[in-house]
Amino acid sequence: MTSADSQHERTPPDAAGTPPTGAGDPQATAAPGTPADAGDQAWVDEPGATGEVDAGDDIAGEAAGGENAVGDMAGDTPTELVADLAKAQEDVAALTGDLQRLQAEYVNYKRRVDRDRELVKQNATFSVLSAMLPVLDDIDRAREHGEVEGGFKAVADSLDRVVAGLGLERFGRPGDEFDPNLHEALMHAHSADVTTTTCQNVVQAGYRIGDRVVRAARVTVVDPEPAPEPTTASDVPAGEDARDAQ
Repeated sequence: MTSADSQHERTPPDAAGTPPTGAGDPQATAAPGTPADAGDQAWVDEPGATGEVDAGDDIAGEAAGGENAVGDMAGDTPTELVADLAKAQEDVAALTGDLQRLQAEYVNYKRRVDRDRELVKQNATFSVLSAMLPVLDDIDRAREHGEVEGGFKAVADSLDRVVAGLGLERFGRPGDEFDPNLHEALMHAHSADVTTTTCQNVVQAGYRIGDRVVRAARVTVVDPEPAPEPTTASDVPAGEDARDAQ
């Protein structure tokens, strides 16, 4: 062994971790599984060397921004703060008014839809029952002649129940007081037995759905006897007055 080799073996690494010099290629003498250059490994392991941003930096930045905003508000004068508050209150009042108008419009729209839906239902029921009135008239005439018997009677009674369930109501009977909104007068007569215009005979029954008249009842009516007109002296001939005086 030469004196140079002995000097190389006795020289330790310096404080910075630099390997001994003058001993050939460091990569050839590195242990298996270790980096070729310890300095390069130390540089890779340094924080932020990969380009990633630490979360602590983001939090610090947001805190700094909040402090700046607070500083800006603190720099406003009381007059400016009052003006900002008044503007915010005006914006809230405007938005509240818009919301109330929208709510009122929705309520009105819902009411219109419900009313229109009910009206469509009533019109459909009215159309169907109006088309069935001739059938009901035929059944009434058959009852008057005693021809509603057996199976036909069961069908007629079932039909009456169905139309009654749909709201169809029959009206018009002898003795009812005449109402021009419900009755159609086909014939007039006078009678001392009545004190007001009265339905005497029902030629064709009337029908209604609730307050809506589907068909007026066709009737004959009788009026009270007209009161006799009182006689006066001018109505008596002059000769009769002379005879009465003698």
